[in-house]
Amino acid sequence: MSRHGTVIARLFAMDERTWERHASPWSVWTRVASFPLLLLAIWSHAWIGPWAILAVALVAVWLWLNPRLFRPPARTDSWSAMATFGERVWLNRKAVPIPAHHARMANILSVVAALDALPAFAGAVLTDLTAALTGAAVVMLGKLWFCDRMVWLYRDMKEIHPPYAAWLRPRNEA
Repeated sequence: MSRHGTVIARLFAMDERTWERHASPWSVWTRVASFPLLLLAIWSHAWIGPWAILAVALVAVWLWLNPRLFRPPARTDSWSAMATFGERVWLNRKAVPIPAHHARMANILSVVAALDALPAFAGAVLTDLTAALTGAAVVMLGKLWFCDRMVWLYRDMKEIHPPYAAWLRPRNEA
């Protein structure tokens, strides 16, 4: 795994078993839903004051726990599982280079999501519903587009780098 990928994996302690669990559709879709939950936790300062820090901390703990809570899926040929595989490939791009068109688009989508997170967070802090919702919508669309690109990346890379193909467990056609 690349140095960048190693840092992220270390931060979230994403070992092989955790990645297998994260391939669960339950893990992927509940994690996608976590950004609005984070904004709500930040917004909660308007209702519960400094206790909002606890709400934000709970979301952070949830983000760490999420890929550990669900069982590995029996099959991994779903869009959500392949999105996690693509993310692994993306994090490993320094060790196993990826095509330039994938890297370029993933970088663009990451920047868009990061930039649009700013008005979303500002909206939550300032209790500005328009800024929070607009920022959140663009972040969520960017994240889903990023995930879709990760599926495409995985599909391409499993053909180029056979160890990646081993992650795929199709539906049992018995």
